[in-house]
Amino acid sequence: MNETMVCAVGNVATQPVYRETASGPSARFRLAVTSRYWDREKSTWTDGHTNFFTVWANRQLAANAAASLSVGEPVVVQGRLKVRTELREGQQGRVSADIDAVAIGHDLARGTSAFKRTGRPEQAAAPNRSEPGWRIRPGEAPEDAGADEPQQPFETAMVT
Repeated sequence: MNETMVCAVGNVATQPVYRETASGPSARFRLAVTSRYWDREKSTWTDGHTNFFTVWANRQLAANAAASLSVGEPVVVQGRLKVRTELREGQQGRVSADIDAVAIGHDLARGTSAFKRTGRPEQAAAPNRSEPGWRIRPGEAPEDAGADEPQQPFETAMVT
């Protein structure tokens, strides 16, 4: 597929608007992305032009974004860029840039965040332990593991 995937780093500019639609949950908010550059004459970082994008999220991402994001918070958004032109009678054409989000998260380079996993209704059934490669994640309760399934420790490597 020929899609333009983008990763935008900026601040939430408007409170997310959440709606339940016939095709499922949807949320949107505006994202302000300001470029910064080093001004050699002033020996300081300077703000450049600010671009505004409308970010659209669907399904579980919409519900989680609406519950997690507030105005002013730094976020990273990954998704498909869509540039739209709107023509209205008697007015000049208006162009908007939207991002159909695939992933949204807080920018941890500028602060901390506490992650809270949400339950997913489509995964109500127990995992299929007969699938190859199934194993326990760190922190999962041992009673969730198959009794006949050997547990392998997760290894970490130190890079020097």
